[in-house]
Amino acid sequence: MKFWWRDDRRSVGKRGEDAAARFLTKRGWVIVERNVRSRLGEIDLVARDRETLVFVEVKCRREPIGDPPEAAVTPDKQRRLGRLAAGYLKRHRLGEITCRFDVLAVTLDARDRVKEIRHLEHAFMAGDWD
Repeated sequence: MKFWWRDDRRSVGKRGEDAAARFLTKRGWVIVERNVRSRLGEIDLVARDRETLVFVEVKCRREPIGDPPEAAVTPDKQRRLGRLAAGYLKRHRLGEITCRFDVLAVTLDARDRVKEIRHLEHAFMAGDWD
């Protein structure tokens, strides 16, 4: 069975991720991978900001909205992203590399055009990944 709201949500998410990737690329970042999936979930973007590997969570919402998009990055989500990042580092044998977690909050207008992008660098620390 297919649900229209799933396709709609996927479309909004894809639009947000595309906008986030363009935003970061224009600032000189290199997008290493997109939509890195594992059994634990998905990392939206893995990027390089100079020598730092950045795991980017993209949250996108249409206006009018209640909570800002970044409010959806809950402590549980942060822990899951930390575990995903640890797995990514291990799989790619990256060892002791400088990395961080950023959130890009994308807001779309009523016509699905990007109205605003907020970049929250060092959005959270993922200390206990187990």
